[in-house]
Amino acid sequence: MHPQGDPLALARVVGDVINPFARTVSIRVAYNSKDTVTSGREFKPSAVANRPRVEVGGCDLRTFYTLVMVDPDAPSPSHPNLREYLHWLVTDIPATTDATFGQELVCYESPRPATGIHRFVFVLFQQLGRETVYTPEWRQNFSTRRFAEQYNLGSPVAAVYFNCQRESGSGGRKIVL
Repeated sequence: MHPQGDPLALARVVGDVINPFARTVSIRVAYNSKDTVTSGREFKPSAVANRPRVEVGGCDLRTFYTLVMVDPDAPSPSHPNLREYLHWLVTDIPATTDATFGQELVCYESPRPATGIHRFVFVLFQQLGRETVYTPEWRQNFSTRRFAEQYNLGSPVAAVYFNCQRESGSGGRKIVL
């Protein structure tokens, strides 16, 4: 895909979170088995409250992957001073399986954006081997790039993101009759 038409580039996921990369492995992220994440799709927080099913492609079960889920817009898109906020980290995912076969190092935290539209980004990396990636010390101010560098993960092999904002997007008060 040309960079101009790449939704990850258009949404500044490439730039804010990751460098340009060539997608080499398929990834399918789905909430409630039917709601597949496609880059730019909007989800309400209630729809993404429970961790998604993430199916990883590849062709060799001896190849392992790391999945990172971050919010580069925390706590708000206009002041993202917690960028990136780590929502989920799963390592040692065998190729051709889903993330439940991996090791959940940082448990899934439901997206609950307070203000503005937040991007929630899933980035998949190929590991050099099993048990070569470890738990970061905290969730806020996580850096996908530094993390990849620290564990020799190289460039991402796949990425996808969705947008999310508060349920009551109007900001008006509810009137109870």
